[in-house]
Amino acid sequence: MAKVLVGAQLYTVRQFTQDIKGVAETFKKIAEIGYPGVQISGFGPVDPKEVAKIAEDNGLIIASTHTSWDRFLHDLDAVIEEHLLWKCKHPAIGGLPAEYRSLEGLKRFLDELAPIAEKLAQAGMDFSYHNHNHEFAKYEGKTWLERLFEEAPPEMLKFELDVYWVQAGGADPAYWVAKCAGREPLLHLKDMAVTPEREQRFAEVGEGNLNWQAILPAAKRAGVEWFLVEQDQCYDRDPFESLAISFRNLQEMGWA
Repeated sequence: MAKVLVGAQLYTVRQFTQDIKGVAETFKKIAEIGYPGVQISGFGPVDPKEVAKIAEDNGLIIASTHTSWDRFLHDLDAVIEEHLLWKCKHPAIGGLPAEYRSLEGLKRFLDELAPIAEKLAQAGMDFSYHNHNHEFAKYEGKTWLERLFEEAPPEMLKFELDVYWVQAGGADPAYWVAKCAGREPLLHLKDMAVTPEREQRFAEVGEGNLNWQAILPAAKRAGVEWFLVEQDQCYDRDPFESLAISFRNLQEMGWA
């Protein structure tokens, strides 16, 4: 089996990537930590060509992106052009608007996705769906995510499971990673910690309570290509330090 690569999900450092100077400084720091790749998310209005050059200059692979569903619907040609420029074959969405959170919304999403996925495939790309916890709400006895898994053909839809949000939805991350085997090129890694006051918090990988000894081997068996480290909030810690802690912990576990 091929080695799983580890990338930094740049939503973690979104406040630093709102202009091209910030993108350049961010990519340099990410490369210095040791990450071989990144996932583009939360960027400001920057020139995709400049982003491509900065990534190349820093030896970073653009493994994936989070692109809004609205852009897939209404600006698909430009989305494809950007991903070709970035040599990126794994576009994804970070989430759908709230109006899709129903059985009718699920059907609408699949109807809209079919021609988009076909056009992406013609360009050598796939399409991945990133979950939060609301997909684990049940509709007529099955969770929304389970219905999505069953109703979307694998060639049309891949999964970018987020293990924190699977856990937050009351489900088992290792189970879902195994369930999506063969159709999950990307996996989001973030940990879950709890304070003495019972506050649930985002945490660096290895600093919380998720069962990495089960999750990471399951991901390798499932054919995951990229572990993408993300932390939605870093609280009082510098987010670059959070990304560095996660990377070092993954190294110590033998995964980076």
